[in-house]
Amino acid sequence: MKQFFPIKRSTSGFLIGAFGVMAAMVSPQVLAQDAATRLLEEQVRTLEQQLQSIRGELDKVKTDTAKDAQKVRELEQSTVSFGDMAPKSKHMVFFRGGFAHNDNKRNGVSIQSAVAPVGAQDRAGRDAWYVGAGFDFNLTDDVWGMMSGTSVFAELMFEYKQFSNSVLGNALANEPTQLAGGALNPRKVTVSQFTLTAAPKIKFMEGSRFRPWVIPAGLALHVISPPSESITVLQPGVMFGVGADYNVWKEIFIGADARYQLAGGKLDGVNVSGLTVGGYVGIGF
Repeated sequence: MKQFFPIKRSTSGFLIGAFGVMAAMVSPQVLAQDAATRLLEEQVRTLEQQLQSIRGELDKVKTDTAKDAQKVRELEQSTVSFGDMAPKSKHMVFFRGGFAHNDNKRNGVSIQSAVAPVGAQDRAGRDAWYVGAGFDFNLTDDVWGMMSGTSVFAELMFEYKQFSNSVLGNALANEPTQLAGGALNPRKVTVSQFTLTAAPKIKFMEGSRFRPWVIPAGLALHVISPPSESITVLQPGVMFGVGADYNVWKEIFIGADARYQLAGGKLDGVNVSGLTVGGYVGIGF
């Protein structure tokens, strides 16, 4: 027994030394692994924070997108509502009135006249008032495919102008006629003019409540009263016009226009050329 004891102590020392060496070798590896683990955990936490930040940005983008979509829907709804309020009619009947001014004063067979030089020989002034009516018939909303947003209408219109109802007449308008030897007692003569026109009317801004328009040229027929000195009453001419109308409610429109009537020369000494400026009320149908 005594001879084995030294061997046993020696073995124990060896084992203890071996464990010490192994521990010394293992400890740096463990420490390195712990450092790597902590670094990895730190990276994971940083990544999680970045992911949370990205989620927050995505949520914000989703919220902004939803708000934008809501605004688009509201805009579309308002546009639809505006479209619902816009008139659905294509044609219009309108009633006009306003001020008229002729280029020249009016004479005639029963007022100032070389045919009947006896009597007052008075003339009407150049200013007048007018009333009239007409209708627009829609032909196309895009100039037959050549210009979008531009409509072409066929307009038929008539108007009555009165220059005076108290012009003192000549011998032919005397009570009794002075040609038969009567005393000087001139009648009061009404000087007026009737105009009938047919013209193309071009309206812009199709789909809008406000629509300006232009008449490039149209045919006009004028009837004068009293007749010319040679008893002629009918004079043709050309009409030009500009204006605009506005849809105020449902199928009700208001508008304003200016037109110029250019006569084809004088009607036996009577010039019927002149302009009108006024307003109108229209009803769509």
